[in-house]
Amino acid sequence: MPDDLKTVFERLKRILAPHEPKMDIAQDTDRMYMLNTRHLLKKNYPLMFGAVRLGKNYVSYHLMAVYATPDVPMSPELKKRMQGKACFNFKEVDERLFKELEKITKAGAQRFSNEKFVEGLRQAQSAAAQKRKASR
Repeated sequence: MPDDLKTVFERLKRILAPHEPKMDIAQDTDRMYMLNTRHLLKKNYPLMFGAVRLGKNYVSYHLMAVYATPDVPMSPELKKRMQGKACFNFKEVDERLFKELEKITKAGAQRFSNEKFVEGLRQAQSAAAQKRKASR
């Protein structure tokens, strides 16, 4: 694994780490770092906040707040890094984009600490499950 990917992993981890006091560390290894909120969803699963995963060819930064609020404003450059609805991939440190991720992450942490917002997520999850059940 290239040293530059380790550097990218550590730098992205530093974006999530300041939110540890209000979250639970679900995983902290040399390849994966994950924070969960202290809110429980269906079947008492914790609501994941974010994660950084060191892969073979890139480092992935997962931020569930982007998935939960898809209207989060972001630059076209950051949007190009998206894979899926809540994942950003990086091969090298890009301080400008990392600063933007810091802002989005901080705003997401505020949303995910709001009980009304989380209750809305629970209701959406429940409605989606009922819809799936009805379509079977």
